Amino acid sequence: MDHARAAISNLFGGEPMSYTRFSIARQTDGDNSHVEMKLAADDEEGGEIGRPEHLHANMPPPWRRGKNRCFLVIAAVLLLLIGFLIGYLSYGGRMQKASRCLDGSGKCEMTPTTSYLVDDDETEEEEVPGPPVLYWPELRTLLSDKLSARRLEDNLRQRASKYSFEAGQSEDESIASYIHDQFTSFLLDEVWNDEHYIKLQVKGSSNNKVSILENGEEEELESPDAYVAYSKSGSVVGKPVHVNYGLKADFQKLQKQGVSLNETIIIFRAGKITLAEKVANAKEAGAVGALMYLDPSDYKMTDALAPFGHAHLGTGDPFTPGFPSFNHTQFPPVESSGLPRIAVQTISSKAVGKLFRKMDGENCLLEWNSGVLGCKVMLSSTSNMTVKLSVNNVMVDRKILNIFGAIKGFEEPDRYVVIGAQRDSWGPGAAKAGVGTAILLELAYVISDMVKHDGYKPRRSIIFASWSAGEYGAVGATEWLEGYSATLHAKAFTYINLDAAVLGFNHMKISASPLLYTLLERTMKGVKDPTKDSGSLYDRVGSDWVKTVVPLGLDNAAFPFLAYSGIPVVSFGFCNKEEEYSFLGTTEDTVENLKSTDKLYALMRAAAEVAGQIALRLTHDHELFLDFERYSEELLAFQEKFLPYYRDVKALGLTLNWLFFARGDFQRATDALRRDIANSDRENRVVRRALNDRIMKVEYDFLSPYLSPKDTPFRHIFFGKGSHTLQSLLENLQLLRTSKDSVNVNMLKEQLALVTWTIKGAANALVGDIWDTDNEF
Repeated sequence: MDHARAAISNLFGGEPMSYTRFSIARQTDGDNSHVEMKLAADDEEGGEIGRPEHLHANMPPPWRRGKNRCFLVIAAVLLLLIGFLIGYLSYGGRMQKASRCLDGSGKCEMTPTTSYLVDDDETEEEEVPGPPVLYWPELRTLLSDKLSARRLEDNLRQRASKYSFEAGQSEDESIASYIHDQFTSFLLDEVWNDEHYIKLQVKGSSNNKVSILENGEEEELESPDAYVAYSKSGSVVGKPVHVNYGLKADFQKLQKQGVSLNETIIIFRAGKITLAEKVANAKEAGAVGALMYLDPSDYKMTDALAPFGHAHLGTGDPFTPGFPSFNHTQFPPVESSGLPRIAVQTISSKAVGKLFRKMDGENCLLEWNSGVLGCKVMLSSTSNMTVKLSVNNVMVDRKILNIFGAIKGFEEPDRYVVIGAQRDSWGPGAAKAGVGTAILLELAYVISDMVKHDGYKPRRSIIFASWSAGEYGAVGATEWLEGYSATLHAKAFTYINLDAAVLGFNHMKISASPLLYTLLERTMKGVKDPTKDSGSLYDRVGSDWVKTVVPLGLDNAAFPFLAYSGIPVVSFGFCNKEEEYSFLGTTEDTVENLKSTDKLYALMRAAAEVAGQIALRLTHDHELFLDFERYSEELLAFQEKFLPYYRDVKALGLTLNWLFFARGDFQRATDALRRDIANSDRENRVVRRALNDRIMKVEYDFLSPYLSPKDTPFRHIFFGKGSHTLQSLLENLQLLRTSKDSVNVNMLKEQLALVTWTIKGAANALVGDIWDTDNEF
């Protein structure tokens, strides 16, 4: 080549001429590729180390010029022909791709891509012929510019004059129709309803009642309008015992002090864990009934308020566990094991104070920090006072509607991110359901407008979902998941929950799958803090924000998506640090009370921007923005917690080695997938889809395949409920030190086997093809 170039230079008399050089440099953030054209002279030093772009040619001696002139001319002609053919084929390929961009089919390969390994600021853009391409920085700015606090305010105002939106009732159906009409007016690609026929427990013809029985006389303590769904109906009588928050630790503390809880009516304050979990703890302790109240130290200005709630330790319709509640489906006569089977009611802190004044036993512990004066734990041994709880709840059959709208992806319409919000509420539900519904409508309007009028072409679909019967335990969302369980885990790759997105202003509450930590952090860096003149949401939460992530509870609609269906989720919102929103779940959850939150509509807009950015990023990039390597860190963290019990397990004739080896296999599988991605052709749709499918299945593969979803619906070994989870295994290992005799060795063996093989199975699935897997530890 050097001789040929030198000869060509001589033919034209002089030094070799400058030439045009194309270099294609892919940016690692992956938003796009950048084609860079440079004019380079022969005396320029370029290229990578050890790989010079071109070399100077030495001029041949004069006596050889005549002899080699023919050969050089022939070589030059051949080189020109080869160059022409390469250029023609390259140009034809580029123009073919460009034509696919221009024809409006949406099948344009040369579009931006991303990787979550590099910051957004480092992106470069690929310049291709055709209509303008929306790169991520432009798309993010466009979303921010279009979001409107005024529209959010208008949407929230729908709740201003209504008293209740109880599931399946007229107001719930009315707002469902409104949302359907709004989705249609936004010109979403598809709008549809999903009907479910469910059993709900509602208040009977008269209010439930709490009374004090003493010396043969009955004195009514309170008869609140609120009720607890799925409570046992009827009347129960027992001695009252106060158990703080109703945590397992609270029950254990009293039991260690010799306090008998059999046949008692337990009193506990709201907070820390769900009402259903408190009731389950009370039932396990032998109680016949339970009362919950809002303590003034946690909930300000609620002395006369009794909250609504449900006592089902689970999600969905408890009378069709594991089955979708479609009208045409036949069900076996079964009930969820999570039903409480004890009487439950909520009362006001004012009524609790009156009850405490009647109790003559020990005072509450100072560490409980009770906000009710005269707080008592129990009665004295000589007292004959008891509490009577009468529950008149009745079962009803109701039809509920989930409302959906979809923006279809241009490349993979059968892959989608779901954005959802609860619609129903027992009271006005401004904070509980109004804020989320308002944000849902705003995002549907804005993103649809970006697609219809600004040229955005999402690769994957976005589904907007309005759920009913969320107050009864995410019934609408769970029934949808159960109805399409065979396909949803393979198509839906993220759920974004909007419920209760604004409950305060000075703190953020975040719950998420580890797969979304990196994307959520990147998103918070790009959203301004609405409570300050400068800075981002990331500046507010700080670099250690992952340590403050709150585990998903049963009262969060995102929980069944993650723990039942294995779909990555994110749920976030603004709140006040160490202070609960006082009116959540009460008849005072009104727009007027919510408006006392400083900068309410700016906070709603910021929450919408976070949710919108996450949805757009997940549907915009070549590579799914799911950080599958995060679970290696989570497994390593559990291994470090297990390690101190290595010798205790060995003393039982067991070993933790197989579990540790499985974790190592998963680490190697993530490394292999990262290499496959790095070495792949990102413009090849078939390869790209196959890699993305491996990424999106990571969450699902942590659902233990050895358990029945009917008997154990929440099979996730990290976030599920049951003895198969990593947390349950850890608690059993801890018992080897504190109460060795209580450890069931056979159960421990089963736990180790379930966890080990679930992790091993996740590693095998991540590797890809069956011939690449290895079941040797």
